[in-house]
Amino acid sequence: MSQPKRKPAGKAASKPAGKPARAKGGEGATPVLLELLAARGPSGYEQAPVAVWREAAGAFAQVSTDLVGTPLALIAPAHGYESERRRLLVMGHIDEIGLIVTHIDDEGFLWFRDVGGWDAQILVGQRLVIDTAGGPVRGVLGKKPIHLLREEERKKLPSLREMHIDIGARDGEQAREMVRIGDVAVIDAEPLELPNGRLASRALDNRLGSFVALEAARLVAEAGGAQWEIAAVAAVQEETTFGGSRTSAFALEPDAAIVIDVTHATDAPGIDVKEAGKHELGSGPVISRGSTLNNGVFELLHAAGEAEKIPFTVEASGRATGTDADAVHVSRAGVPTGLVSIPIRYMHSPVELVQLDDVHACARLIAAAALRLQRGTSFAR
Repeated sequence: MSQPKRKPAGKAASKPAGKPARAKGGEGATPVLLELLAARGPSGYEQAPVAVWREAAGAFAQVSTDLVGTPLALIAPAHGYESERRRLLVMGHIDEIGLIVTHIDDEGFLWFRDVGGWDAQILVGQRLVIDTAGGPVRGVLGKKPIHLLREEERKKLPSLREMHIDIGARDGEQAREMVRIGDVAVIDAEPLELPNGRLASRALDNRLGSFVALEAARLVAEAGGAQWEIAAVAAVQEETTFGGSRTSAFALEPDAAIVIDVTHATDAPGIDVKEAGKHELGSGPVISRGSTLNNGVFELLHAAGEAEKIPFTVEASGRATGTDADAVHVSRAGVPTGLVSIPIRYMHSPVELVQLDDVHACARLIAAAALRLQRGTSFAR
């Protein structure tokens, strides 16, 4: 999800009253999901996770990649193409937030800007991996030690301009041999499996969404196809420009779309459910309703969840959602668009945390919704 990082406020609902049902548990991280999370790919530099996504999609779909780098997996309709084609776009974004090198000084320190939105205090003391033409280079994020700060400086939050990257170079000449301006970095953090089917990792926002798009398409393919063609994409550049979602929605001309992203799990300390809604880990996918979203697509997802007994909650949006749905729904003459989110804790940090049952339930929900589509289904307002 791109900045700003506040998800729309609103009242959460379960199906349809009472405490939300909880996912039963037992579904873990698949090898494909772990590969996607381990691959490094800030906005505009998504080639590594895209390669993982494409390889997995090639087992069941027709696969291609467009000029901005977004991969596409097509699932033919069950009846073939002998009649008019209806197309459902299923989209999660595959990029992550990162850092980009802007200057290398004569002492060998690297200076940088953020790629996507960072809470600067999270970066203090982190280890990094910088992807360069010569391969990965590791370093650390440094700033002036607290012992050397003036009293008034200690009261302020750190800013990116006060930090630098140290790769252990002797001087600027050696540093420039190792790294070039424009090289990008991510936090050096591998996925960590935790008890109760939970997983912590950088890049859950939004490798999870790209994985769900892939998995939903696979489930539809296993079912023999839907009445509509399914176009699953892992959009690039969401954290910076919505570039992949803009170009994919324009090029593919879908008749409807379901966008997948993450939202804030509200069972972590300090979160007000009256503002954010109630979306606990284990309560399943979060279906959004609101101003820019199509109510017919919402009702399709809601009905699919109830029919398949998939736990879910509902989130209300009074304006822009901060997701690719904001770009997709206004493409060309407009695309009826729904939004399904996965609740996670600690968004835009190297320890984003999810319950894996929610991820798999999200894929099942979207596949079930796709399989309910009829050739004559209309989402006209």
